[in-house]
Amino acid sequence: MERVWGGRELERVYHRTLPTPDLPYGESWEIVDRPDENSIVNHGLHAGKSLHHLWLHHRPELFGDDYGQHPRFPILIKILDARHDLSIQVHPPADLAPSLNGEPKTEMWYIADCDPGARLYVGIKNGTTRADFEHAITNGTVADHVHSLLPAPGDSIFIPSGRLHAIGAGFLIHEIQQNSDTTYRVFDWNRNGLDGKPRQLHVPESLASIDFNDFQPPRDTPNGETLAACPYFRTDRKHLTTAATITNPDPQRFSILSIIDGLLESPCGRQFEKGTFLLLPRGASTLKALRPSTLLQITLPTE
Repeated sequence: MERVWGGRELERVYHRTLPTPDLPYGESWEIVDRPDENSIVNHGLHAGKSLHHLWLHHRPELFGDDYGQHPRFPILIKILDARHDLSIQVHPPADLAPSLNGEPKTEMWYIADCDPGARLYVGIKNGTTRADFEHAITNGTVADHVHSLLPAPGDSIFIPSGRLHAIGAGFLIHEIQQNSDTTYRVFDWNRNGLDGKPRQLHVPESLASIDFNDFQPPRDTPNGETLAACPYFRTDRKHLTTAATITNPDPQRFSILSIIDGLLESPCGRQFEKGTFLLLPRGASTLKALRPSTLLQITLPTE
């Protein structure tokens, strides 16, 4: 996805072939089931079929039981390349989203890499009131009221719906989120988009969605291997030594692997390197680490 704040790290770090040689690309949607974008199986029995098709027609055999009545695969996973600051934004909470013509979106960020001094913006500064914030919108000082953090590679942070946030310049992030594409921008650093025009802001929707009691949230503290657990997804970080193996934590249900670093091999000899995302179906065979490897393993809570 072309983005005014993006760059070329997908090409440099993950050796992706980008569509054009001179445009900034900010997002790669890795596991997706949206009306206009869909992951396609690239190997094996179901090669050429979309994730949406598998979710609708092969759910029990490939994913497992007890996932409710979701019409589409419920999570979306991206890589974000932020060479410039993203807009200060918010996603609508579930109880407000329908009235705002949007979809709720809770997400988490895993910092795959970042430049020294790169900042994440999360929550509001202590003491900021809604009136203070509204005044800041009118005079262009919103950034002065947003809390910021200096994370390091390997850190993560959870972003529930309603949390004001922005990714600063200099980050390569793996994002796990609800299947939603609703973002309300409240401030965009007074810049223009790729078309040379100011990007659209959503001030009334943002003010309705922001949790004005969400003061200065910290970086996440892992609970053992678990980085994030909520009603929409669970993300665990796995460190594998050479020759160690991994498969689904529950053999009766699927999982998704995001390879942060290292190299994995399947029983048939296929190899998967850094930057690869794998959907392991129900009953999947084990994968073996060919060298020390760090992975995210994402699972979906049952209903």
